[in-house]
Amino acid sequence: MFGFSKRWDPHLKHCFATGGSSGAGLAFAKLLAQNGAYVFIVSRDQAKLNKALEELEAARQNSQQVFRAYSFSVNTEAGSAAAIKAASKPFDGRCPDAFSLCAGASRPGFFVEQTEESLRTGMEQTYYAQAFTALVSPMRHRKPWSSKASRLKGKIVFCSSTLGYFSMVGHSTYSPEKFAIRGLAETLQSEFMLYGIEVHVAFPGTIYSPGYEEENRVKPKVTLKIEETDEGATPEVVAKIILDGVRSGKFHITVDFIGNVFRSSTAGSTERNSYALDWVHGLIGYIALPIWRNSVDSTVLKHREEHEVYLRERGLLS
Repeated sequence: MFGFSKRWDPHLKHCFATGGSSGAGLAFAKLLAQNGAYVFIVSRDQAKLNKALEELEAARQNSQQVFRAYSFSVNTEAGSAAAIKAASKPFDGRCPDAFSLCAGASRPGFFVEQTEESLRTGMEQTYYAQAFTALVSPMRHRKPWSSKASRLKGKIVFCSSTLGYFSMVGHSTYSPEKFAIRGLAETLQSEFMLYGIEVHVAFPGTIYSPGYEEENRVKPKVTLKIEETDEGATPEVVAKIILDGVRSGKFHITVDFIGNVFRSSTAGSTERNSYALDWVHGLIGYIALPIWRNSVDSTVLKHREEHEVYLRERGLLS
């Protein structure tokens, strides 16, 4: 927080990345490769993984680096355990030094349209896909520090979203999972101090990726209207900011101005990134966020008649 800690260097570190075949997950993996890390990426789509592996090879900095791609579903304990075991094998079973958990998906829609299956799927694709990797990680089995010689620090980087600080219409199967990831990271940031594992959680906003394009195809019109002024960022920009935050030891990592405003306004007892700047961002939030929220609510209410027609067309309103 005060800028005195030694910056983390991924050079020749064994890094494990879920959601590493596209979007911000792949961009983050490529940055690690460009910084000399060994990188192991995991996702479910083998074709995308093969292409991603080629991009990692193009980012190679030295002949020592090892790159691998594995197809596993990490939204189960068994799948996560198998993925970590496969990534540890080239290192004689030694656990990765750092975990980047970017697996997740968004399927926007109105809550009244959701089913038990869609709600469970949202949790599996977003929360469980990160939680189970942290759960089965051999890093958690490290003994509490007993000597200076055992103080080898590990890293776990969770990926939440700006929608992990607030939410609105259309994000009922996504935002709750991102809130849950924040809660998990808050817990483990405290608990994993016992094992010399540093926990980080990133809160990116809109990321211009194939996943974003896909979610916009089904996103409610009112949500698109509210988000039309949102300034997003490319996966490369987001990944660089997250890596800079990890290297400098930040716990909550936000990638833009509005993210900093929401972070500072909802910080609770979370450690601050900068007392001076966070105070300014918090003051801005105290004044501006209620005004912004009123505009959001006004937009939602103007959509009421159109929404009633929408519900009737789908047989959800008699």
